Amino acid sequence: MKLVCSQAELNASLQLVSRAVATRPTHPVLANVLLTADAGTSRLSLTGFDLSLGIQTSLPAAVETSGAITLPSKMFGEIVARLATDSPISLSCPEGEEQLELTNLSGSYRMRGMPADDYPDLPLAQSGTPIRFHAEALVKGLRATLFASSPDENKQLLTGVHLRLDGEGLECAATDGHRLAVQRLSHAVEAAGTDGEDFAVTVPARSLRELERILSGRSSKEPLSLFCERGQVVVLSADQVLTSRSLDGTYPNYRQLIPPSFQRRLVLDRRAFIAALERVAVLADQHNNVVKISADPAAGTATIRADAQDVGSGSESLAATIEGEAIEIAFNVRYLLDGLKAMGSDQVVLQCNAPTTPAVLAPVGTDEAFTYLVMPVQIRTS
Repeated sequence: MKLVCSQAELNASLQLVSRAVATRPTHPVLANVLLTADAGTSRLSLTGFDLSLGIQTSLPAAVETSGAITLPSKMFGEIVARLATDSPISLSCPEGEEQLELTNLSGSYRMRGMPADDYPDLPLAQSGTPIRFHAEALVKGLRATLFASSPDENKQLLTGVHLRLDGEGLECAATDGHRLAVQRLSHAVEAAGTDGEDFAVTVPARSLRELERILSGRSSKEPLSLFCERGQVVVLSADQVLTSRSLDGTYPNYRQLIPPSFQRRLVLDRRAFIAALERVAVLADQHNNVVKISADPAAGTATIRADAQDVGSGSESLAATIEGEAIEIAFNVRYLLDGLKAMGSDQVVLQCNAPTTPAVLAPVGTDEAFTYLVMPVQIRTS
């Protein structure tokens, strides 16, 4: 392998694929990144794969000799990142050897790698017609739901985001058992494949966070393609490929958790609500993260209060349009803030029936089909 490429492009590509390199590899080669140079296409391909998540990207290169090698991801990435940015990088590895020489204006380095044949194959099998998504819409759906997935590996199915496609569009949903975020996207799909059937898959949140990061930095307006078969999801986006295992099992029927109607509704200014919660959260964080919200229909106010035993207490009142009777209901303040920050509207509505039943937050005055359900915290009375 012998080639010359841009330091900036190689550095950016390494930073991307290194996110799929195993931090605690079960085999030494999984700590490496795979480099494949192709003289026919004049491109250098880089791959990171931890057997669950795989990321592959390519960059233009003046390839004199084709070839492949794997190199330690961390060391290679740190060296490239520190090289002179105004000088191209030369990479050279004689055929049959496992040592690569890197030359740049900054200096020359030698790195010992491992054979490319030892690297596991990225599962790139694609059959049938893919589902084609508009990247901007998918990013919106992921940003609105990823935060609500569970970090608990014992609840494996809940560590992912459920993607469901039907005749009305795409729905993204995530829950950790305490809250549920659902984003409906009616214009996310350009083509749903040849059979037109409904489609559903649950993908690990970690994989989708990387996909959201890739798509957010994408300049192309071309749709991305998604293939799903045999427990693997493959997403093609311009010069980049992301592969991920899917999560086995039947995702909870989250729609039945959302109450069909509500006896109480509080409409508040979203930014003012967030600001008040963040201030009161300083005290709530000292104890149990719980804030109490009291609705007073007669005064047209909602009062947010936190009591931290042996530390202090705080409360703030906000103007609110209130329908229904007075109520006091408590929540984990972090759950409320996560949901409110995922919305883009000026106003939000907090809907509930009783202090112990699910409450739903939703944007007001927009066509944003976002639903955020939060389970309240039971208030202990002395």
